[in-house]
Amino acid sequence: MREDPVVLVVEDEPDIRELMSYHLTKEGYVVLQAEHGREALQILKAEQPQLVLLDLMLPELSGIEVLKTIRYTWAMTDLPVIIVSARTDESDIIIGLELGADNYLSKPFSPKVLVANVRALLRRAAQRPQEAVPDEKIQVGKLRIDGERHEAYWDKALLNLTASEFSLLKLLASSPGRVYTRNQIITAMRGDDYPVTERSIDVQVASLRRKMQSGSSSIKTVWGIGYSFQEHP
Repeated sequence: MREDPVVLVVEDEPDIRELMSYHLTKEGYVVLQAEHGREALQILKAEQPQLVLLDLMLPELSGIEVLKTIRYTWAMTDLPVIIVSARTDESDIIIGLELGADNYLSKPFSPKVLVANVRALLRRAAQRPQEAVPDEKIQVGKLRIDGERHEAYWDKALLNLTASEFSLLKLLASSPGRVYTRNQIITAMRGDDYPVTERSIDVQVASLRRKMQSGSSSIKTVWGIGYSFQEHP
């Protein structure tokens, strides 16, 4: 049984794949490699790595399709996924984050930043069982959150949320009326050392509002500060 964390690098460019693998191996990680999307899914099933570094532009099966399979088909909501891509358009970043990626790094990347992302995400994943409150239930108006089942309902309708969206909604709804700054949200959800941007929080909120539909107005924007949850009238 492996003791060192296992990282899957999904990258079709051999030089980039080897560069990433070299720096991760130097830091003590066990590195698996895949050069296209279908191979990545095969390795995921067989080896069950603790984290995935995922390019978007892949042959046979795109990184977006791989991410959809991980998050929605296989419901692997707790597996950390970092997109590492040369596609830097805001729309690509938003799509990746909305589909459940934990972070988005642009190429060319700093190996030190890459390793810092991996380290922070694996630390968070290792701490999750100690931090979880499985029997926590929250009821605010039409919103009901079941922490044990990791489910959220709006007026009896089950919300199809990513792990990050669920954590965000749970945080806001746990203290109705309280205003959370973006930095407070990042700290509460990820930890002080998590390398994520305030922009990603805005993306998560926008996605959460869309999924809540008639309940979207419960998540209030406090301009210049952050967000709060208000009981729906």
